[in-house]
Amino acid sequence: MADAQPAKYERREYFRWWTKIASRWADCDAYGHVNNATYYSWFDTALTTMAIERGILRAPGQTSIGLCVASGCEFLAPIGFPETVDVGARVGRIGTSSIRYELAIFAREEAPAAVCHFTHVYVHAQTRKGVALTAEQKAAIADLVG
Repeated sequence: MADAQPAKYERREYFRWWTKIASRWADCDAYGHVNNATYYSWFDTALTTMAIERGILRAPGQTSIGLCVASGCEFLAPIGFPETVDVGARVGRIGTSSIRYELAIFAREEAPAAVCHFTHVYVHAQTRKGVALTAEQKAAIADLVG
C-alpha cells in the first residue's frame, strides 16, 4: 500500500503474486460476514505461502527468519460465506535487513475488500540478532517490487 495511494484506490493490477482462499462458515461473526481477525489470518497465510515458494523462508541452509515488527490494515468491504477471495501481494520495499510486504484481498469486485502491510525484519533464527538479507533472498522477490 503506497503511502500516497489511499487503500480504496488499490486495484488488482498493482499486485504481482496471487493465491485464492475460501471463506469458511466458522470465519463469520454474529453479523454474518467474515470477522476482521480472519482477514489478517488470510493475509498471513498468503504472505507465508509466497515467502516459502520464493525461498525467503525455509530455504535449504537458511539461518534467518523474518519477524513482523509492524503491520496495518484497512477494512473496506465485507466478505461472506461461501466466498472465495483472491489475495494479491507485492513488495513495497526491500531494505538491508527488512522487507515491507503489501497485500490486498479482492472478492468479486475490482476494488479491494481489505488492504494491509507487514514489515518483516530478518534475524538469525537462534540468536534473534539482525542479519542482512542475502543476495538470493533479494533476487527471489525482486520481480514483486511494486
